Amino acid sequence: MVSRASDDAADAARPPAPVEGVAAVELIGVGKRFGSVVANDGVDLVLRRGTVHAVMGENGAGKSTLMSMLFGLLEPDSGEIRVDGRPVRFGGPLDAIAAGLGMVHQHFRLFDTMSVADNVVYGAEPRRRGILGRAFVDRRAADARVRELAARYGLDTDPAAVVGSLSAGARQRVEILKALHRDARILILDEPTAVLTPSEVDSLFAVIRRAADAGTTVVLVTHKIHEVLAVSDEVTVLRDGRVTGRFATRDATGPELVRAMTGRAIAEVKNPGTGTPGDAVLEVEGLSVSDGRRDVVRDVSLAVRRGEIVGIAGVSGNGQHELVAAVLGTIDASAGRIRLMGSDVTRSTVRDRRAAGLAVIPEDRRGEGSAVTMTVAENAALGHHRSAPIGASTGIRRGWMSLKAERSQARQLIGDYDVRTSGEQQLIGSLSGGNAQKVVVARELSHGAPLLIAEQPTQGVDVGAIEAIHGRLLDYRAAGNGILLVSHEISELLALADRVLVMYGGAIVASFSAAEATTERIGAAMAGAAAADGPVDGVRAGAATDAVAAGAAADPVIDQGDRA
Repeated sequence: MVSRASDDAADAARPPAPVEGVAAVELIGVGKRFGSVVANDGVDLVLRRGTVHAVMGENGAGKSTLMSMLFGLLEPDSGEIRVDGRPVRFGGPLDAIAAGLGMVHQHFRLFDTMSVADNVVYGAEPRRRGILGRAFVDRRAADARVRELAARYGLDTDPAAVVGSLSAGARQRVEILKALHRDARILILDEPTAVLTPSEVDSLFAVIRRAADAGTTVVLVTHKIHEVLAVSDEVTVLRDGRVTGRFATRDATGPELVRAMTGRAIAEVKNPGTGTPGDAVLEVEGLSVSDGRRDVVRDVSLAVRRGEIVGIAGVSGNGQHELVAAVLGTIDASAGRIRLMGSDVTRSTVRDRRAAGLAVIPEDRRGEGSAVTMTVAENAALGHHRSAPIGASTGIRRGWMSLKAERSQARQLIGDYDVRTSGEQQLIGSLSGGNAQKVVVARELSHGAPLLIAEQPTQGVDVGAIEAIHGRLLDYRAAGNGILLVSHEISELLALADRVLVMYGGAIVASFSAAEATTERIGAAMAGAAAADGPVDGVRAGAATDAVAAGAAADPVIDQGDRA
């Protein structure tokens, strides 16, 4: 059920930001329930033509449900939706597309084996007449259409490229091109920066502003304050399915948006830097990983000790993910050694490495971190299913699991980590991205393994959950465990890490203690400023490119003030 916070009266009394100009979309009193759970409760929302409107809220606040109703994926239980002043009732996404709406989903919906052009025009292909009057897909026209749209909106894309070979940022450009090809006048972007690098975020923002300037109405669904302040014109904030704030962005501040989202101020979580690290739990020596053509990890050596968080910084694609995969054992090392708790595990299986004391929060929570067709309880039990109280690896109960214990553990983790769910039997694939991430984090931390690999642990997670996860990671460190933290967010590394290593071109090019680490120095190394000189203990400040420095320097949300 929707909770009624003590400041509801103040929220209701807050005057809405003035809405000027022609309304492209109006949502009036829109509501949606799923059983006893109220996802949206009488939501009013006005989207003006040619503006960027941010819809903010914590994970589970009702943002995606609201957008799903607007795009015809769900039907409202109450209220009315108007497009261009006319009431509409969409029977599905095709009706919404016909009305001029387009949506870029948080999880891309593309065919990996097909080209960019084929993905963009799929279902709306340009055709030409062939022999005997038969119609064929006009591939030349499809390529030309993609090139024309890409040039108009600054979406650098090769129409012939195979989608499966593209980066996350490039795939997102394909999704946007799909919507624009169908002449979308209202473009919904659901958590569009969750998997993007800082430079890709900058490029996306340029595309968003260009689209708005051309008359497109852009809806940005997010929980990242600094992004909202940077690119939007207006903001609507949801909490527990209800509108708790409306702002003209030029008048909004970070603390105001945080309070509207969470109902409270968010405290900064910071590594105290106390304690003396103990013995090494992970030792990597001369590690290289090849993709069959070249080394994507080159001669990397590092150690993580008990009571220590070692951070790995770097722009996506510089070998961080392959380093993690080699330590976990999902890909083979071409050279070097890996030791866990003093034992050589270079050729060991993933299961043996986990048994030796390794837990992992993977970057891809859907593909690697969870089984989306299984329940929250079943996902929370993964890795625990061979040990008491859920299962047993020896004795008469070997191979059997206690469903009662499985569900009990899940309920405990749901409560401890504030997972917004209808219960432990809900499918994890139906949770919001942030709540699914909480399940993965809760499961892996509950192992109590001496070494935790945390790869992008707060990706797609709201400010309140980031605060909680950061606190949990620091508690894990304080308990005498070691953490290898891989993050694109420099602010996250500065808040948590005892040491920060920077990867560029598959190699470690810089190393900083917590006292030495700054946004400028890490950003410079990420941009390759230290690569020419080889691994060093510090690099020149100010050598980073503007794109990397600006994108990487996203301060914790609580420190955001007036719009820059």
